[in-house]
Amino acid sequence: MAYSKPPVDTSRPHPARVHDFLLGGRNNYPADRRAAGELPEEAARTARQNRAFMHRAVGWLASIGVEQYLDVGSGIPTEPNLHQIVQRVRPACRIVYTDNDPVVLRHAQARLTGSPQGATHYVQADVRDPADLLEQARALLDFGRPVALSLIGLLHVLPDDQDPYGIARTLVGAMPSGAHLVLAHGTSDFAPGAEATRGSTHGCATPGRSGIARPRTRGEAARFLEGLDFVEPGLVTAPLWYKDTPPPDDEMSDVYAAVARVP
Repeated sequence: MAYSKPPVDTSRPHPARVHDFLLGGRNNYPADRRAAGELPEEAARTARQNRAFMHRAVGWLASIGVEQYLDVGSGIPTEPNLHQIVQRVRPACRIVYTDNDPVVLRHAQARLTGSPQGATHYVQADVRDPADLLEQARALLDFGRPVALSLIGLLHVLPDDQDPYGIARTLVGAMPSGAHLVLAHGTSDFAPGAEATRGSTHGCATPGRSGIARPRTRGEAARFLEGLDFVEPGLVTAPLWYKDTPPPDDEMSDVYAAVARVP
C-alpha cells in the first residue's frame, strides 16, 4: 500500500507528537515538548493510563481468541503498540490502524510491521466519516468474524455537535456478534465544576485543533456502550480495569474504561 510522504512542520506543536512525548516517545520536537509542558500535570497521567489500559484489554482479548483489531484514532506508533501486544499472544492476528493525521501516516509508513503470520495495516481515514473508514477497513478485515474495535482516547475529542454517539453506533453496528468495543473516555467527574479539560488527543486531532477535549460523565460515557454486554468489571476508571493480571496501581484517574461484547 503506497502513500506519498506528507510534509511535516516541526516549528509548530502537533497533537500527535505532543501525545508521543507524554508517553515517553522520541517522535517529537522542541515545539511539541514546550506545548506538553503547558498542559496540566494530569495530561501525562491520562496518556499513560490510556496506553496501559489498552495493553491489558487487548492482551486479554487476544488470550480469549480474538484475532482481528480495528484501532481508530491510533496516533503515532509508540512501542509496544497494539499489534505487538496481541501478536505476542496470537501471531496470526490482523490489525488495522486508522487516523486522519498526515503526521501519523508518515510515522506509520516507517514503523508498522507485524509478525510474518499475521498482518498489520494503516488506513488514512477520518472517524467523522465512519462509512468510509469501515469501507477501507473491510478490505483488510473479515467483518463476518469477531473484531475488537478500539476507541481509546478518541471520542472525548469530538464535541457534541459532531455526533460522537452516532459515529460510535455506526462503527459498532458494523461489528458482528462476538465483537468487542474497547473504550477509554476522559471525564471531569472527579474535578467538580470543570466543563472542559485540556489533555491528550491520542493523535486523532487534525492539525491546528486546540486539543480541548469534551469530557463526559460516567452516564454519558455509558451511552457509547448501550446494547452491549459489559465484560467485568464493567465501566470503571482506567486503573481499575484488569483481567487475569495483577492489579495496576490504584491511582487517581480522569479516564473511564470498559470492554463490552456485541451480543
